[in-house]
Amino acid sequence: MQVSDMQALKALYFQKHLLNLPPRNPFSCLRFTIICNSRQFHSTRRQHFPNESTALTDAAVQGWTAPSVSDSKRIPSAVRENPSDENTPSKPSAASGNHSNVLGSKGRVYEVTGNGSKKKGKGKSKTVWVCSDCGYDDGQWWGICKQCNGVNTMKQFSEGVERPTRGFDVSETVTRSWLPHESVRAMPTKLTDVNKGINPLSWRIPMSGLFGAEVGRVLGGGLVPGCLVLVGGDPGVGKSTLLLQIAAIVAEGCDMGGPAPVLYVSGEESVEQIGNRADRMRIRTDELFLYASTDVEDILEKAQTLSLRALVIDSIQTVYLRGVTGSAGGLSQVKECTEALLRFAKKTNIPVFLIGHVTKSGEIAGPRVLEHIVDVVLYMEGEKYSSHRLLRSVKNRFGSTDELGVFEMSQSGLQAVSNPSEMFLSEQQSDSEFLAGLAVTVIMDGSRAFLIEIQALCVAGSSVSRQVNGVQAGRAEMIISVLIKQAGLKLQENGVFLNVVSGVSLSETAGDLAVAAAICSSFLEFPLPMGIAFIGEIGLGGEIRTVPRMDKRINTVAKLGYKKCIVPKSAETSLSALDVGDTEIVACRNLKEMINIVFRKR
Repeated sequence: MQVSDMQALKALYFQKHLLNLPPRNPFSCLRFTIICNSRQFHSTRRQHFPNESTALTDAAVQGWTAPSVSDSKRIPSAVRENPSDENTPSKPSAASGNHSNVLGSKGRVYEVTGNGSKKKGKGKSKTVWVCSDCGYDDGQWWGICKQCNGVNTMKQFSEGVERPTRGFDVSETVTRSWLPHESVRAMPTKLTDVNKGINPLSWRIPMSGLFGAEVGRVLGGGLVPGCLVLVGGDPGVGKSTLLLQIAAIVAEGCDMGGPAPVLYVSGEESVEQIGNRADRMRIRTDELFLYASTDVEDILEKAQTLSLRALVIDSIQTVYLRGVTGSAGGLSQVKECTEALLRFAKKTNIPVFLIGHVTKSGEIAGPRVLEHIVDVVLYMEGEKYSSHRLLRSVKNRFGSTDELGVFEMSQSGLQAVSNPSEMFLSEQQSDSEFLAGLAVTVIMDGSRAFLIEIQALCVAGSSVSRQVNGVQAGRAEMIISVLIKQAGLKLQENGVFLNVVSGVSLSETAGDLAVAAAICSSFLEFPLPMGIAFIGEIGLGGEIRTVPRMDKRINTVAKLGYKKCIVPKSAETSLSALDVGDTEIVACRNLKEMINIVFRKR
């Protein structure tokens, strides 16, 4: 047959069959066009149609339908590009809907989407780069993540093989892998039926002893079953020591009807190292179990073998979940691990303690992710060269956030401080020249009242005009100016030095009156008598104003045996009903009246 006859036959076939196809698949013309334009089209026709007058039937054209997951049809041999693949079924499409496969040139399979775009995919997986912190994915590597700006966090994955998907909940899968399945689907419960038969007084887990009472105060009265508690603090402040002591107290269960197992899991230390610390702290509880692991699934599997009363994880930045992108400590890992432990706590009603590392700015690592998930957030604070530790509640769904626990670090662990004011009061001497420039005030930290000492030194002709430690500089300047203007003290030619004992920062205005009394004592060289405290705020007119919680401050002064307390005149009526024992409450209207009462000759 001549070339012209073949071209005529080809045109006749297109006119007869392709233009009259039933509207079965909108991509039929596209598929057949790709086949006709391939370089092996003529040789394929000759092989499948040795008789050149034979044309493709309608059944052959209609038989070319895109195979899908639910369709097991094979590509007809009449339109297959490679004759050696006649008995090979077509590759099913990975997607559903408008996605289909097209056999292209060079034996490659293309995926045609709804808009007609083609995607190569003959057994080759697409390489993607996924951020280990936020899960952002990109088709090429970048030095930083475009979404979270993380440096060197883009990891390589193969699409469809090991690429992690964003939005999936691995933590729920982990907890469901071993937690008992509920036979009856949960339904909404009436509010009146939730706490029916539960005694609110015995609902919390009590903590015995002075140490347990101090921790229980910060937690809001005890440990709530099923709560998730996060403890943060600087490295070396004593977080692991604190939780090891808490685990021992909960395991002993002196006020809970007997001992019960408590599991302490460490991802940073070995079991032997934890045991050595427990021996040094004289912990001999039989029901306290130690385990070293960083796999959350492994930890939860071990926890199901024990009828636990509490679980401790040290720390959340060292554990990981298999299947979650990123290394341990990354944002994705920390969030998924915390959510898995949260579900464990809520489903089993077992309280879980977590230790969280802090950043350079002092915040718990994980940009506020952990604080939003957990029920209670505790911060442990302490000066580097001080043995005292403060346990502060920042978030508490079951109690007040105004509570504060005071401890002292010793060789045998943390000891509760019964009188916190001892931390800030120096050893006072009898009335002498050494007490000149020293005044005592009462500050509030949460619901706790502390007595602190303020020192002042006035030096005539000093080259340094002002030096302030522990007091706000602007506040100190205002008090000095009021003393010059309203009280008539000639402080212009004196250098004034202020200091708060023990490195405390005076952030409230209740200490204004004590600052003024200390400056007057040093300037007049008149020692303040022992057993006197000052509470009040100073205004620009020299008046003394009241401050919040005056009754609690006065009671603290009376309990510590102080003989006299200087207070604002406006608070005299409200304090008259207080039982303060032998403590005398002296009310003053302004600074001049205070100076005449306190600094008069005895």
